[in-house]
Amino acid sequence: MKSNEHTTPVNQRHLHLNDPFWSSFQTLVLDSVIPYEWEALNDRVEGAVKSYCMQNFRIAAGLEEGEFNGPPFIDSDFAKWIEAVGYALLLRPDAALEKTADEAIELVVSVQQPDGYLDTRYIIKDQDKRFTNLKDEHELYCFGHMLEGAISYYQATGKDTLLNALVRFADCIDQYIGAEEGKLHGYPGHEVAEMALMRLYALNHEKKYLNLARYFIDQRGQAPLFFAQETEKNSNRFYWKDSSFQYQYYQSGKPVREQEVAEGHAVRAVYLYSGMADVARVTGDETLVSAVKRLWNSLARQRMYITGSIGSSEYGEAFTFDYDQPNDTAYNETCASVGTIFFARRMLELDPRAEYADVMERVLYNGAISGMSLDGKSFFYVNPLEVVPEACEKDHLRAHVKPTRQKWFGCACCPPNLARLLASLGSYIYTQREDTLYFNLYIGGSAGLELNGNPFRFTVESSLPWQGGVTVTIEQGAQGTLALRIPQWCGGAYTILVNGRPADVTLQNGYAMLTRGWASGDTVKLAFAMPVVIQAANPLVREDIDRIAVTRGPIVYCLEEADNGPQLHRIFLRADETFTEAYRPDLLGGVMTLKTQGEILDTPCAEDCLYRPAAAEQFTPKPLTFIPYYAWANRALGEMLVWVHRKFV
Repeated sequence: MKSNEHTTPVNQRHLHLNDPFWSSFQTLVLDSVIPYEWEALNDRVEGAVKSYCMQNFRIAAGLEEGEFNGPPFIDSDFAKWIEAVGYALLLRPDAALEKTADEAIELVVSVQQPDGYLDTRYIIKDQDKRFTNLKDEHELYCFGHMLEGAISYYQATGKDTLLNALVRFADCIDQYIGAEEGKLHGYPGHEVAEMALMRLYALNHEKKYLNLARYFIDQRGQAPLFFAQETEKNSNRFYWKDSSFQYQYYQSGKPVREQEVAEGHAVRAVYLYSGMADVARVTGDETLVSAVKRLWNSLARQRMYITGSIGSSEYGEAFTFDYDQPNDTAYNETCASVGTIFFARRMLELDPRAEYADVMERVLYNGAISGMSLDGKSFFYVNPLEVVPEACEKDHLRAHVKPTRQKWFGCACCPPNLARLLASLGSYIYTQREDTLYFNLYIGGSAGLELNGNPFRFTVESSLPWQGGVTVTIEQGAQGTLALRIPQWCGGAYTILVNGRPADVTLQNGYAMLTRGWASGDTVKLAFAMPVVIQAANPLVREDIDRIAVTRGPIVYCLEEADNGPQLHRIFLRADETFTEAYRPDLLGGVMTLKTQGEILDTPCAEDCLYRPAAAEQFTPKPLTFIPYYAWANRALGEMLVWVHRKFV
């Protein structure tokens, strides 16, 4: 693929969001989520599981006595928090937050070792075992997240203390790991360093960081298998020796260019694929381009839930097999949704196709923000599509599913991951090449950038996700192309007006291409149909046979006990039922509700009658209220259901 076909994200420095829906989420992150997470990282949230994150840094710095506590990747929680802080400071200067961040950074860099090593797990204990378990001990994972946080904070503030420390850590890793004789021929057990190194390369153009990222990708899965050798040499435990996926849990059972399907731990997978796409774009490696496209197709077409979530199994937080999508035992980790958004944007950078933006939008509105409460102070790690609270409590197979969001987790990767995503949302809206600006998401705000080398400024007003209207107003014009995504959910029903007249557009890979000399005052008005759509799954999805789901625009809907009473599994709905739409500003922060008439299985049955003839089934009419899936579990404890039984007669 030619480099001039690639696109780059628009730097969010050049954007200002002003959107009825998303601005409230960003404000929530700034006002509530970031401060709350800082308290959690310091173990100051009453009733929450302890983090130990900042305590470990204080112990490593000699400021407190104690042992290392928490999972080996706990440093990464601070790393993602500081990345979110960097983006937040771009959105809104905050002297108090910056002071807190500076003090935290001073603590973190104070524990760095003379050779650049920076990981509290091995600084506090077992320093002689550094880099002896790349498979499971997450040193490279923590490094990757910390490097991304350092870059974010530097780009926001110009302060390079943390960045310089992480460059030293990168150099330390480069000295220990690589293709040269005497180095470890290894790679991260949990991917993310690949993406981070590519960000560092984009920042300072030092080729050794590109080469290290490329090495991690090229070496992964090569024979002899490094993780197998490392396990035997250092007597490490192999947690997945009895599993079906074996080393593919780490996406390392075979070289990445030979991998056909999305396998193993879901978060690891999408982080790896994102890094592969970054390297492919920069190096022009067509074999990597082919691999990521193949893996994208596996992910999006056979292994993704209707909410955009991925990773169906609690065992290994992993993929299983094509079309395996259980609803009530689904894992669907919030981090996996965040990683899918990373992957989608990188696919857009490789090859601007609306299908990637469609997935990015669906995950963002559904599988991602469902991971956080509407007050920003509790979180889901697991995002199921069907919940019965009693089953979560009493059935071990559903114990991982929580019917209410939690204040914090012993493994708390998801809350700061979601914070950094939402704080950096502006960088996902547009991608561009010199003469073309791609509108991937329709989010209100303003932007000032260059188009064909000339200044170009515009504003966007968007009524999504509740209505389908978008208006782009040019404030300073230039010659070039606006590429407007035609969302899959509108079913091809849309209009585009330029200065009040129907536009002459060509469609290219799902984008309406408008090329002209743009002048100040020009307007582009888009109107997308937003019908309620009754969805059916591929019949190979066993769990959803004879079930239907309700969507409208980018939003997936669900039934909740608070509106419809208990025993949602008894509800049936015809696929041709009509719906009444009603926007409720007083409900769940303001949502569009959908009301319709369903039926409930209401066959009389004595308490001691476990079975009865099917001919005795009776149905009673029942009014139903659907709410957006992302907003469930923000009221009373209760059941939730996305896929409803289909009534045929």
